[in-house]
Amino acid sequence: MIRYILTKLWQSALTLVLSAVVVFLGVRLLPGDPARAMAGEDASPEQLAAMREQLGLDDSLPAQFMTFLSNLSRGDFGTSTRTGTPVIDLIATTLPVTLWLSAYAIAVAVLVGVLFGVIAERFRGRWPEWFTNGFALLGLSVPNFWLGILAILYLAVGLGWFPASGYVDVLSDPIKGLYYLTLPAVILGTSLAAVIMRQTRASMIETMNTDYVRTAKAKGLSGARVLTRYGLRNSLIVVVTIVGLQLGGLISGAVVTERIFALPGFGKLTLDAVFTRDYPVIEAVVLIITLSYIVINLSVDVLYSVINPRIRIGGGN
Repeated sequence: MIRYILTKLWQSALTLVLSAVVVFLGVRLLPGDPARAMAGEDASPEQLAAMREQLGLDDSLPAQFMTFLSNLSRGDFGTSTRTGTPVIDLIATTLPVTLWLSAYAIAVAVLVGVLFGVIAERFRGRWPEWFTNGFALLGLSVPNFWLGILAILYLAVGLGWFPASGYVDVLSDPIKGLYYLTLPAVILGTSLAAVIMRQTRASMIETMNTDYVRTAKAKGLSGARVLTRYGLRNSLIVVVTIVGLQLGGLISGAVVTERIFALPGFGKLTLDAVFTRDYPVIEAVVLIITLSYIVINLSVDVLYSVINPRIRIGGGN
């Protein structure tokens, strides 16, 4: 286990370095001049030259890249060309919003998806399965932005059950903060819940038809115990895989949801940076999303052995 984790950490570090190279070169291939964007369109040639010198754009690409890596090693992502604020401060302000939203959305998706998946397996061929399959089809077919607009129109504006927009810090006021995040989290987690439901149902059907489950039933174990001890536990491996693959996508894909509900999160920061060609912020966003995928995939691999000790990760027997 330790050797496997050390190997994954080494591979992760290499992936981060390669990602930094791609981000560094990709941003500099984008149209537009960062110095012009930061100095303003009306800047004189002298001001523009001074800004280029300040940003280090007159140095060679290898020198710029080494400076870029040196700054990253100290946690320095530079200064936003749009606001003049250190990028690390912008990330520290916006990333927690997206993390809370993503965690809430995953909790809702896992709870609903696993519950509906179990119901669909237990009531095959009857109306509960038809209902859960209809939910899965709806969640996979309808775009999140359309569900978000309908939710605001009917649940927030029409019925007044939830706020239509805004954000309250969860740490300062947990109840009110989660209340403001409930509707965006449900909308963001709908498609994930549909995927979890379908995969849980398929895994449960396969597991409940195996020989060891039939043996457990023949020994007199109750249906509920067989369901939870064998069927549901083995199905959790599929759930962990899906959540691990989708968590990074939720962090990077919360742009639309945050825009609809006016949440000051990481997605809004990303969108604003792209529209204004804020290159330091774009670089930081891409690297943080890459790091999140790496950490999540490593965590999923470790969780496999926790859920099912018979699994030996890292190629063991």
